[in-house]
Amino acid sequence: MSSPPSVDETSPAAKGAELHEVPCYLCGEEQQVLLHEKPPFKIVQCPKCDLVYTTPRCSGDELREMYQTDYWQSESAKDFGYTDYLADEADYLKTFRMRSQVITERFEKPGKLLEVGSAAGYFLKVMKDQGWDVTGVEISEHVTKQARERFELDPIHVGTLEEVQPELDAGGYDVVCFWDVIEHLVDPAADLKRAHALLKDDGLLLIETQNVASRFAKLLGAKWHHFKYLEHLYHFSPKTVAKMLDDCGYEVIRNTGRYGGKHVSYGFIRERTARIHSLMPKLLFPLKWIANRSLYLNLFDEMIVLAKKK
Repeated sequence: MSSPPSVDETSPAAKGAELHEVPCYLCGEEQQVLLHEKPPFKIVQCPKCDLVYTTPRCSGDELREMYQTDYWQSESAKDFGYTDYLADEADYLKTFRMRSQVITERFEKPGKLLEVGSAAGYFLKVMKDQGWDVTGVEISEHVTKQARERFELDPIHVGTLEEVQPELDAGGYDVVCFWDVIEHLVDPAADLKRAHALLKDDGLLLIETQNVASRFAKLLGAKWHHFKYLEHLYHFSPKTVAKMLDDCGYEVIRNTGRYGGKHVSYGFIRERTARIHSLMPKLLFPLKWIANRSLYLNLFDEMIVLAKKK
């Protein structure tokens, strides 16, 4: 019997990790429709519920190790992680100031907010400055230290939501947010159910994730920049994310791409175009001289989903 394939590139933390085939997460169907392939990885679609996902993949423990340090400063960010997440602080703060409107327009006054996957604390910093009582949950001690020291944010709990839930205020949060998180989780529905228990009865759940059914995703096909095989386990559409939320006890009240854009550097744009063609970064070489300058870019291939308890 042959052994499972292993990772030999992309992430230093994942080298040698064994990969495992998985069925559809939402309905358990084992049949798959192959959409794209970059051996040993495949992007497949479930023929029954339409969920798009990556298989094979690393185990949960191996994924956890990946996100500790090298994810935040990657030598190949077009495939895995960020070139330098901490260096892009200014752009993330501008992005989250803009994105915060999707929350603040629904509340007459600041309340209590929990962010799952709080990273270096950029969103929590923005909401704290607007008067919100903020709490974070983050799996990486490395970036949690940055959030605490740079922005004096507290509390931020290190670990998974399952691990830290006993330390959180059950039924006490007006808002629970998952920014760019659920596509990374082995079992996102489990964390959405935990968030359900943490929200007030009239609380707001916010999910931001990529939209595989978007026009831009379909236009680029296998070269879509969100097909990062090692880290993005699921590629949701409005249909499949609504099904998952319904199964977890939520009702979708809004799904929008309006706030899904980001402030990004010209250097980031030049780097990511390598997904389209290896010559693109060379053609865009003049951008090197303004690499640290930024612009707002919205390709409408990401969706912000707001939901409430049923």
